[in-house]
Amino acid sequence: MFPVTQRYRGTRRNQTAMATFLLVHGAWHSGRSWDRIVPLLESAGHRVLAPSLTGYGDKAHLLGPEVGLSTHIDDIVGLIEGERLDDVVLVGHSYAGLVISGVANRAPQRIAHLVFLDAMVPEDSESAVDVLPVTKQLIDVAVDGWRVPPMPEQPPPIGLFGVTDPDDVAWLRSMLSDHPVRSLQEQVRLDNPAVRTIPRTHIHCVKGRPAGITLRPVPAGDRVRELPTGHDCMITMPVELARLLLEAV
Repeated sequence: MFPVTQRYRGTRRNQTAMATFLLVHGAWHSGRSWDRIVPLLESAGHRVLAPSLTGYGDKAHLLGPEVGLSTHIDDIVGLIEGERLDDVVLVGHSYAGLVISGVANRAPQRIAHLVFLDAMVPEDSESAVDVLPVTKQLIDVAVDGWRVPPMPEQPPPIGLFGVTDPDDVAWLRSMLSDHPVRSLQEQVRLDNPAVRTIPRTHIHCVKGRPAGITLRPVPAGDRVRELPTGHDCMITMPVELARLLLEAV
């Protein structure tokens, strides 16, 4: 609905080998949230996949109380195996930091780089509640005991997931779905030593962070980048985000 307004010109097609970017959206969102990023990465010569997880977008009808973190990990592992993807730059936004961590644990040989985009970064056997304790408040008010509606819009600079432009807010709202409680309670397994050999980048959105949302310190040796915008930087700063993602190639 709202096409990319700028073209990324920072990397020519012949400067790097083709990579495969696999972009995993966060809670409540869908694969459409990456619509402004996909053409920027493709124009730099890379393959890009931006699926919707079970319960979102074209899979919204599959949402149910049985959908959990393991379901979403299965979604991405299944896509990697089904498409026979290798050397994947695996990007996880927000909640999807848990998802990409679980995927890396199961298929580390397929992953070239992990990008945690303003994301939860778990340790072994942790859930979303462990990583971000404020999540427990969402579970306590879940509808029917199993689904959490999208966060409400707040005054700027917080807006709706950091998005404040009225047209962008309307577009974002059109793609949002409820999020299953099970995915916030389920623990991620990180018992494969090969996970820690995968290079990592953490991109932090440093503007308009809501109260109670605190990112953990980044492990030594990981790359850290910042964007002066709100949580959904793929909507508010797509060109700048594309530049940072291309650093991972």
